[in-house]
Amino acid sequence: MKHLAALNHFFWKYKNRFFLGILFVILTNYFRILAPQFTGYVVNTVVHKAENGFRQNDVLVEKVIHALQGETTGNKIVWCGIILLILALISGFFMFMMRQTIIVMSRLIEYDQKNQVFTHYQRLDTNFYKTHSTGDLMNRISEDVSRVRMYTGPAIMYFINLAAVLGFSIFFMLKASPKLTLVALSPLPLLAITIYIVNNIIDKKSERVQALLSQLTTNAQESYSGIRVIKSFVQEKAMLGFFDANSAEYRKNALGLARTEAIYFPSMALLIGISTLLTIMVGALDVVQGKSDVGLIAEFVMYIQMMTFPVSAIGWTASMTQRAAASQKRINEFLDMEPSVISPLQGEKPSLATAIEFINVDFTYPHTGIRALKNFSLKINKGERVAIIGKTGAGKSTIAQLLLRTYDPQQGAINYGEVPLHKIDLGYLRNQVSFVPQDVFLFSDSVYNNISFGYPGATKEQVVEAAKNACVDKEIRGFSKGYETMIGERGVTLSGGQKQRISIARALVKESSLVIFDDCLSAVDAKTEKEIIGNLDDFLQGKTAVIITHRIFSLLSFDNIIVLGDGEIIEQGTHNDLLLKDGYYARMYKRQQEQENTIT
Repeated sequence: MKHLAALNHFFWKYKNRFFLGILFVILTNYFRILAPQFTGYVVNTVVHKAENGFRQNDVLVEKVIHALQGETTGNKIVWCGIILLILALISGFFMFMMRQTIIVMSRLIEYDQKNQVFTHYQRLDTNFYKTHSTGDLMNRISEDVSRVRMYTGPAIMYFINLAAVLGFSIFFMLKASPKLTLVALSPLPLLAITIYIVNNIIDKKSERVQALLSQLTTNAQESYSGIRVIKSFVQEKAMLGFFDANSAEYRKNALGLARTEAIYFPSMALLIGISTLLTIMVGALDVVQGKSDVGLIAEFVMYIQMMTFPVSAIGWTASMTQRAAASQKRINEFLDMEPSVISPLQGEKPSLATAIEFINVDFTYPHTGIRALKNFSLKINKGERVAIIGKTGAGKSTIAQLLLRTYDPQQGAINYGEVPLHKIDLGYLRNQVSFVPQDVFLFSDSVYNNISFGYPGATKEQVVEAAKNACVDKEIRGFSKGYETMIGERGVTLSGGQKQRISIARALVKESSLVIFDDCLSAVDAKTEKEIIGNLDDFLQGKTAVIITHRIFSLLSFDNIIVLGDGEIIEQGTHNDLLLKDGYYARMYKRQQEQENTIT
């Protein structure tokens, strides 16, 4: 239950609705609780004992009965029937208002909490997403938040309703007959023990069920995203078996939870039935002995029936609360996480058209323990074009990640001019850089919106110009709706080369002083690659450019070429300098030339 304390600030935010809801709960139950007293009066009137021992428990009831004293028995019954109808209508109105305040409040809290979770997801750093599955993240923002809403709405409402019904009922029952009250409420201790035991079991089972649901969601999400790979390797049966195993485990635990929850309702019915029987038996004996009247028995039976649903809902409410607590615990686990990369409160916003310097940088990926850079030092002067080349795993992409500050190095420093990277406002930094990642990601949106994604203010002319520079304009115009053509999920309707070139256009549409391309031409054919490089040569004039690649772009002149090996610089210089050294770069260039000549 302590995990649900995280929701208290939401209740305070919507305190007006919350307290109004409580007021409406009290009012609806107040007008309902008058019905048993009028019913008892009618019963006694019918058996001609209205004048012998009927107790007027409420001031309003006393006044009405006093006003009916001169009426005939038939008129009394008719008037009481009309009054009961009016009470039902008034109670129903306040019940409607109760739901309009508390249930609507829960929907508003659900809206706020989903935004809270989503906003926090966006604050978390890259390492977080490398260690948590998408399915689990989706389950926490959807299924878990929905279960928490059941607590902030129905569970709270039914709990307050239970308190109001019990409060009013017990008050008037004690006022009418303490003896019958004790008899009617005698099964309650056993009820409380049952609730306590079953709640503890539900708490553990709910947490397990939610964890299994996250695994199931992850399994499904990965299968949908990788369906082409699954079909290519004819692994539909294997994936179905894997999903079926996870689904069976979830079903087993969910059914176990359902069976546990099912104990509540027959237990409630049994205990309430026992209470009713005891009340009728003891009350009937008192009537026979002349100590009571029939109307009192009818009144108490109605009190018990009025308490039936609220009391039977204890199990349901407790179950919702326990599930919500388990879900809120999972949500809190994420909300309590702080990103390791945080934008400074008073972040600086220097011009990035300046020198960039790596000083003795050491970096190890926290989720794998792989040391990507070792005592790495490099200076990139303003307006320089720098190529970073090396085999897979040499640490090339790590340099791009550090420049964008998606990670912070464990040792060393990175400076933009005289300003340390960690002192620069994070949003400003990334907004000033044109970046093409190695792993292309396109949204399920139009081609136009995908290109203008990082620069929402881009004009149609700027988007088209960027597409031309990325050599994808002609293909876009060949689509059914041109730039308004919708791209499938993750760009599934496009070829690998098309996705890369649209990603390049997204970077080129921004007028940034720093450009970082991370191996972004791997899926492009040689002819298109040469055309793009020719366009880039003009685009990069006056800009600082860091081009990360596993190929050598001989058509694009670089001021400095860095050859990485195991996180260290093994060669450095211009194209001609490195050829003269006859080292790794020269051998790589020679192999590439031979391959191109063979293809030609």
